[in-house]
Amino acid sequence: MSVVVTLQVILILTKLYDFNLGGVTESSLWRSTDYGSTYTKLNDKVGSRTVLSYLYVCPTNKQKIMVLSDPEVESAVLISSDEGASFEKHPINFNILSLLFHPAQENWMLAYSHDSKLYSSMDFGRKWQLVHDNVMPGRFYWAVMGLDRESDVVHIETRIGKGRAQYVKCRAQRCTEGNRQYLFPGHVDTNSLVVQDEYVFTQLLMKTTFTLLSDMHIISTDEKQVFAAVQEWNQNNTYSLYISDSPGVYFILSLENLRTIRGPAGNLLVDFYKVEGINGMYLANKLVDNYIKTFITYNKGQTWSLLPAPATDVAGNNLHCILPFCSLHLHLEMSENPYTSGPITSKKSVPGIIVATGNIGTELSSTNLGMFITSDAGNSWRQIFDEEYNVWFLDNGGALLAVLQAAAPIRHLWISLDEGKKWDRHSFSLAPLYVDGVLMEPESDNHIITFFGHFSHRSEWQLIKIDYKGLFSRRCMDGDYQTWYLHNKGELCVMGEKQIYMKRRPGNRCMLAQDYSRIYSSEPCPCTAYDFECDYGWERQADGNCSPAFWFNPNGAAKSCSTSQSFLNSTGYRKVLSNNCKEAGRNVYSPRRQPCRPRAPRGLQLSTSQGELSSPVGSNVTFMVSLNELDFGDGIKITYSNLSRADDGIKHIYRTTGIYRVTATAENSHGSDSSTLFLHITSPLERVYLSAPIVAIRGKEANLTAVVWPSHTRTLTFFWWFDNSSEPIITLEGSISHTFQSEGKSKVTVQVASGSTVMQDSKVITVKEFFRSLLLSFSPALDEHNPDIPEWREDIGRVVRTALSQLLVSLYPGLPTTAELFILPDEQTSTEHKRGSEEALETISNIFVTALNQGLIQFELKADIRIIVYMTQQTLAPLVDSNSLPSGSAMLMLLIVVFVGLAAFFIYKFKRHPSFLYMLLPSTQAMSNVF
Repeated sequence: MSVVVTLQVILILTKLYDFNLGGVTESSLWRSTDYGSTYTKLNDKVGSRTVLSYLYVCPTNKQKIMVLSDPEVESAVLISSDEGASFEKHPINFNILSLLFHPAQENWMLAYSHDSKLYSSMDFGRKWQLVHDNVMPGRFYWAVMGLDRESDVVHIETRIGKGRAQYVKCRAQRCTEGNRQYLFPGHVDTNSLVVQDEYVFTQLLMKTTFTLLSDMHIISTDEKQVFAAVQEWNQNNTYSLYISDSPGVYFILSLENLRTIRGPAGNLLVDFYKVEGINGMYLANKLVDNYIKTFITYNKGQTWSLLPAPATDVAGNNLHCILPFCSLHLHLEMSENPYTSGPITSKKSVPGIIVATGNIGTELSSTNLGMFITSDAGNSWRQIFDEEYNVWFLDNGGALLAVLQAAAPIRHLWISLDEGKKWDRHSFSLAPLYVDGVLMEPESDNHIITFFGHFSHRSEWQLIKIDYKGLFSRRCMDGDYQTWYLHNKGELCVMGEKQIYMKRRPGNRCMLAQDYSRIYSSEPCPCTAYDFECDYGWERQADGNCSPAFWFNPNGAAKSCSTSQSFLNSTGYRKVLSNNCKEAGRNVYSPRRQPCRPRAPRGLQLSTSQGELSSPVGSNVTFMVSLNELDFGDGIKITYSNLSRADDGIKHIYRTTGIYRVTATAENSHGSDSSTLFLHITSPLERVYLSAPIVAIRGKEANLTAVVWPSHTRTLTFFWWFDNSSEPIITLEGSISHTFQSEGKSKVTVQVASGSTVMQDSKVITVKEFFRSLLLSFSPALDEHNPDIPEWREDIGRVVRTALSQLLVSLYPGLPTTAELFILPDEQTSTEHKRGSEEALETISNIFVTALNQGLIQFELKADIRIIVYMTQQTLAPLVDSNSLPSGSAMLMLLIVVFVGLAAFFIYKFKRHPSFLYMLLPSTQAMSNVF
């Protein structure tokens, strides 16, 4: 059930869950205009067949209501501008998981979908526009007042990979890639973006394997001060409490080993509670020698102490619980159910009263729990129940309502008018009720509460309205109030002042006025050391004074200012925020004014806006610096005399790939400082081709080259795999020399990595003890039909290669067309026949030389075009120097290709003991015996 209370109306959404079908099959929307006395069913106004899922009220205009339909049935929103008296239905093309209203504009809202997309609407849900996809759940926020110039700015955390996210800032209706801002360089930890009050927090993703800070959780940002729970490297289930200065920049340690737990959704819950109505008062649960104990502070975390236990239990028996061995411990979690009070409650309208669930002993326990109350801001406590109860403040804090937390149905409630000293039992139902919650309108004078629940697990919802106004006989007069002094164990100066509060005399049955003043008087006190916290870099010593930490140099804290100016230098103390003490005579603790000391620039930092050290060629790279001069490393340099001009970053476009040294320099008359980063400019890797000889001599180096399209400069990594090697040879250059140790077929694979892209190519190289080769050239007419692409050469070579075992032809790239003919010994040649094989190769080589010189080898490329093959040079080596090739190519591409053109070229068959060799010429010439 969902409940919404507007200005004069109560709206309740009920749903029927079918356990057999595993889903909601029916829903009903109810409306009351008389504070719950009667309800009207609104199903006919929202559609009798419409199944509703969630109910929202606009926080800035409570007359505006939005109801979501069940996405399992349909995707639609129902909108009301008159507190639910009428609705209009608007279909949508996505399923809403959660809504976020704008804090000032009543028609603006953000919607998060089930598929992690964020949408925005500027007309209260009638039209929606996609803002961003891959958004982390709950990590999207509206503009920060005072920080963002435009009120329609949204702050988003987007998921970009496992464990990685990115902080994005943009306009809600104009969040295209070109309009997005990336304010924090690099990636951030997932679920770390928090926008609260005037602050934006995110945790940068550390690339180091060790960091002193493991996690950070923002507790509060009240009064422009940040309370943060920080998990350090040596903590597992505990965090440390840090408190910032007023701007929220410098943090100091307040309390170590705070207890934390994870909620049902995995969210971090910190056992830390701010007491309402008392400035500077907090409660925290801390791990001490493996025991969880509750501590209290009255001065915003400067000093912490254990809670004193009650003198007697609820029955009046003495408890003999002596500090520090025994104390009171409280559960400090906040209730996730808005219709229950939770384990601890306090109220601004009744300062000094705290009601909490806890136990007495050496540590906090989850068993044997009772309810405890303090009426003097934690100096003394009383036990009021020996079981767990939900407790609410009634009548602007003048009365207490208690309802037993029980798994069984109940029909009684308890009311106290004297701060929990005496409780009166009242029946709110004739039959016992399973109470699911209590509904009341806060800060209201209507004195109405509503119980809702079930008589049984199968019964319908039951709502019981109670008007408790009859408990009071009149409104309170001046004589119904008394004063009490806020103190800390008898010390009247708390947070630098003596404060006297007004409260109703216990037992007087009069109604409190909503606007009566709780503070009767306030008088500042003289400052002491504990009205100040130790400044950043200083630590509190046993005598109460602040001394520099071992890592901090107080003499190096001078601000950067001109020699004619002065600055306030810390004495090691900074006044606790909201502390109102007055320093008498000489200001011992306040900062002292000192003249500026000139110094050279230092601490200059340089980064890209997104923290990446690589960028595609031609893209706009934004550098974030505080600088005087920036050298982009590609011959372009700019200088700034006014640093504020560089606040939004400096953009530069790189036109060619490569690794660039980018340097920022700051200088003045006393020196300079610089910061450097190395930026990789890359282009997409489209193709890789392995250029390798088709034949290599065993025991001698063979040159291998990876040709990459488009060409890159120093931005690639090459992985070379030879045969069945378990590890590759890694190089930064595209060429390598390798020695093959055994004859046969050897497979070589090269992988080329460019960023996240990896491409590869492979070749099979024939390794022989010896061979002969001839360089070939062709008729100029062939050049006109040579596309000079590897596919053309490989396709032809693949056909011929299957038929030849001892003759191979490699075609070189470029023009004019050239090739190399390899004559190989038989694969079965043994050592004793090696000399004969060499002689046979020489004989065959001479035969081909003669045939080539006489122009006998030719083929028909196509009709009327005949190509004659000539011999250029004879060689004994498997490779030819590229300088001798007419192609002008800087790298040899020894491709296994045999020229057959579009017709047959030639086929050779050579045996170890050849008696003859056949040559088939591409003309009508007959086959002849040439040996």
